[in-house]
Amino acid sequence: MPSLPPMPSFHGSNRATRTPRPQVPVPTARAIVDCGVYVDGQRQPGHFTPEEALTAAEKTDAGFVWIGLHDPDERQMNDIASVFDLHPLAVEDAVQGRQRPKLERYGDTLFLVLRTVCYIDHEIDSISEIVETGDIMVFTGPRFAITVRHGEHTVLTGVRHKLEKQPDQLKYGPTAVLHAVADHVVDTYVDVTESVGGDIDEMEEAVFTPASKIGIGSIYQLKREVVELRRAVAPLAVPLERLVNNTDLPVPTEIRRYLRDVADHQTTVSDHISYFDEALSGLVNAALAKISVQQNTDMRKISAYAAMAAVPTLIAGVYGMNFDHMWLLHQWWGYPSTLLLMVVICAWLFRSFRRNGWL
Repeated sequence: MPSLPPMPSFHGSNRATRTPRPQVPVPTARAIVDCGVYVDGQRQPGHFTPEEALTAAEKTDAGFVWIGLHDPDERQMNDIASVFDLHPLAVEDAVQGRQRPKLERYGDTLFLVLRTVCYIDHEIDSISEIVETGDIMVFTGPRFAITVRHGEHTVLTGVRHKLEKQPDQLKYGPTAVLHAVADHVVDTYVDVTESVGGDIDEMEEAVFTPASKIGIGSIYQLKREVVELRRAVAPLAVPLERLVNNTDLPVPTEIRRYLRDVADHQTTVSDHISYFDEALSGLVNAALAKISVQQNTDMRKISAYAAMAAVPTLIAGVYGMNFDHMWLLHQWWGYPSTLLLMVVICAWLFRSFRRNGWL
């Protein structure tokens, strides 16, 4: 018999052999928010690429470069790392984000990770996100300060402009930028904790108001947001303590004094967050107790009405047995008197329950 022709292979179809479309690389300049050269606390005029800025800074005795980046991808960050000789591990952390606050040293380069927070306006009885978090990484070396920001909040443009108006502080070099960024982040912690504290005060008033409709889900949501806030704030204590007390780090003495004030503010915020956690735990217990009391009140009302309904049910059940010899069965006034008896007993029960607070 003639052999059948081979079937066409489905592996050779256009769909299977379609190659992914290559992604167009985004220029590194797209991730750069600002790039400036500073000498003796003064910003030098002109626009620079990272390479040009570093070259201009190295021509001076005390010049440095400050580059601000926003959400750089891996290729963009590697371009910056190749210019300033950044460690690959720090570069990887800067690209991925979502890092725990920490301080690492790679030779003469310091790498500080900060968690940023932002308060979101919301209704007190809603279950929605209250605290939004992000990241700021700061690289400092002898000739550069690089800030990498993830997220849409805690913009550093105002920090740069404020610091440029303080040349006496900016002349301390890249560590002055590190202090300014850390101080700005901790100041946002203070603002957010004040807003969260207002929410807790408002929630306390609502919970202890008899006719309030605040749900326990809203309290749990706020407690979860406080836990997230604590995870952003509390771990920063260790890096700040190292910057203040570790004299081996390349941080000038004057900048250490400023960082000590930042550490004090961070400690105050951590104490407030611990109080918030305890207060919310108390509110959870109070809300549960309030729910339990309300359920007990409802059960007493139900029991009282059930007791009143049992009286006519019992009497009607007895006279519904259809025996011949029953009291009042053959009297013309038997039926009205039985109804009157039911009403009198139910009224007496209602008055008794009302006097005892059951109704």
